[in-house]
Order: sequence, then C-alpha cells, then structure tokens
Amino acid sequence: MRVVVTGATGHIGNVLVRDLIKKGYEVTSLALNEKDGEILKGLDTKIVYGDVRQIETLVKAFEGADMVFHLAGIIEIGSGNKKKVHEVNVNGSKNVVAACKMAHVKRLVYTSSVHAIPEKEGVITETKEFSPKLVKGTYAKSKAEATNYILNSNSDDLEVIITQPSGVIGPYEYIKSNMGQLIIDCANGSMKATLKGGYNFVDVRDVSNGIILAAEKGRPGECYILAGHSISIQDLMVIIEKLTGKKAPKFVIARWFAYITGIFSEVFYKIVHEKPLFTSCAVYTTGTNHNFSIEKAKKELGYSVRNIEETIKDTIDWYKKRGEIKE
Repeated sequence: MRVVVTGATGHIGNVLVRDLIKKGYEVTSLALNEKDGEILKGLDTKIVYGDVRQIETLVKAFEGADMVFHLAGIIEIGSGNKKKVHEVNVNGSKNVVAACKMAHVKRLVYTSSVHAIPEKEGVITETKEFSPKLVKGTYAKSKAEATNYILNSNSDDLEVIITQPSGVIGPYEYIKSNMGQLIIDCANGSMKATLKGGYNFVDVRDVSNGIILAAEKGRPGECYILAGHSISIQDLMVIIEKLTGKKAPKFVIARWFAYITGIFSEVFYKIVHEKPLFTSCAVYTTGTNHNFSIEKAKKELGYSVRNIEETIKDTIDWYKKRGEIKE
C-alpha cells in the first residue's frame, strides 16, 4: 500500500515514517524544503517537497496514493502569528481534503489534538462537536476548526479518521518543542523554578503506533484520543532528577504571577531566539482538566502506552546523543 505523510519531518511525522516503513508500507514523505528533508535522510522513503498552502504540490504528491496521513501543522503555545497558524492548520487542511479528492485517495487519517476538544469536568472522552468558539488559544482554535472541516468531509469516496494526541514528548525530536526545551534545561540543572499544574503527556512512539492502528482498524468518521499519563510539572522534574542526578528546582512560581510574566517572557524569548517555557497560554493549559480517556482507542484499536519514566529516560538519552544534555 502506498501512503503519503504530510508533516513528515515533524516530531510525530518522522517517527511515523520510520514505523510505516518497518511495517512494509511504501511511504512518500512531504517535506517543506530540502533542509527539513535532511531529517529523513537514509530512510527508505521517497521525499517530495511541497506546502499544504499550495494545493498543486499536494495533488502531485498524492497521485497514486491509497492513503494520506495528514500531520503538517504549526504547534503554537504563545500568541504566535495567528494568520500563519490559520493558513497552515486550517486552510492547509482544507487543501489536503481537496487534493485527496482530486487524486482519488480512499482514506485520510488526520492528526488533530486534544486541544480541539472543549474542556469539561470529569473524564474527557471523544466528541464530534468542534468549534473555535468552544476552546481557548490560537492553536486550539485552529485545530478545532480544521478537525470540524475534515470530519465533515467523511464520505464513501473519502474515508476520514481523526486521531487526537495529548502533549507529545519522546526521542527523535529534531525540531525542539517547548517541552523538549524544559526537559533539556531541567536535565542540565539550569531550571531555577517550577510551576504548579500539569498536563497529560504521551510518548511519540505510542502516538505513531496509535495512528497506524487507527488507519488499519479505525472506523471512518470516528475520533480517537491518543493520550498517555497525567503528571504534574513538579513530578516530571522529580523523575528527571532521579534519572540524571540534577536537583529539581524547589522554588514554585505562583500561577497568577507566571501568567502575567508569561506575556513578557514570550517577547524576551523571541528576541533571544529561544523557546519560551511558560507562556501565558502554557500556564493556562497546565491548569486545565487533562483527564483524557483512552478507553475507546484501547478497545477498538488495541492502543497502549508505555511507562512515563521510560519515555523520559529515552528522551534524555536522545538529547544526550545530540549533545544538548551534558553527561
């Protein structure tokens, strides 16, 4: 079976490409440019260059494909460039649907996010009610709008399946995320303070496996939450201390103070060209309900997750090999 992966050089994308190859799929990887394509160098995949904002590049890449895995998008936990986020995450997703139809692709597996799901009390399960009005933040709104559009595009001609990971961490992260930077700083002993709150984090390898399971076993028109473990930021840092010997920070920043200063720190980090750790959006998110259920994915797909300590250890080892965490 021939498949195409958009966003193939991202964190989930490059792991998914590796796993698809191992399972015997004929994989075409869509990369934005040659520099990004270097991430996939040496893998048994055809690399094509294109942009989800340019539909003609998608149609060309999708020709002859049986299935498309759509992962291309911008993850933004700050104020960000709202226009660009919308162009890529929303308009780009609409282009993917149109290109699939033009190229006669039979199945589209879209990697959305749990951020697209409206927050509620108690256990959060799958929903089919997605709207930018029901969620907060530029990224969440863009994913909600894109998810709603793609889900409503499900038909006999184009089967659509939605997967929704929680906070993704793990090895093979070539383009550093905010959480990746936090793990690096903590493992290097440079974190001086922590924050009350937490989130649900999932191993990128488990997400990749879940996406493939959804492609092979998922029901068209359905959504599947691919979450992992709910853990506080403080407990996460304690695990890093246990694995590295670097003392976890004891000073805890008040949430109201972190929220206010997050607005200014985002500006500072833009100036120094580094990833901000606690933006106002990140502070808000770590205070929301993150009790996501994976029962549907477990029951229908056979989805499972590994121990959070294994994930953090492998992540630290990955960054050590890249020289970003000191031995």
